[in-house]
Amino acid sequence: MHPTIEKMMAVVAKGDEDAIHGILAEEVRFMPPTYWATWTGREAVAAVLGHVGQVFSDFRYRRVMGEGRDWALEFQCKVVEFDAVGVDLITLNDEGLIAEFEVVMRPHKSVGALREAMNARVMTDARFLKFREALS
Repeated sequence: MHPTIEKMMAVVAKGDEDAIHGILAEEVRFMPPTYWATWTGREAVAAVLGHVGQVFSDFRYRRVMGEGRDWALEFQCKVVEFDAVGVDLITLNDEGLIAEFEVVMRPHKSVGALREAMNARVMTDARFLKFREALS
């Protein structure tokens, strides 16, 4: 398994923003499961993923598939009281850092709970006033 994927599995679920920062490419693109938009840039994406790690509970990766630059990591977790399953779709750049990070998740009720919880957290984090400009 690629060392970046191993590290990602260890730090993303914990919401360790500093450690997450170290595995992201400078111009990383993050596509969340909660709406059709893209977060761009290491600072913004590390902040978003740091919050996600605080919203998910009982998080664990179930399967890892991939090689080279392209990876799919199946996970399960709880969002508030709802069970969820999803897949992190990861593309690494030439330096082995995460260049693209897309999350697909189900069921709909869990995704809605994630959106509500994330919106509540983001509204109390002043950095997101600046990061909202990063949405494309």
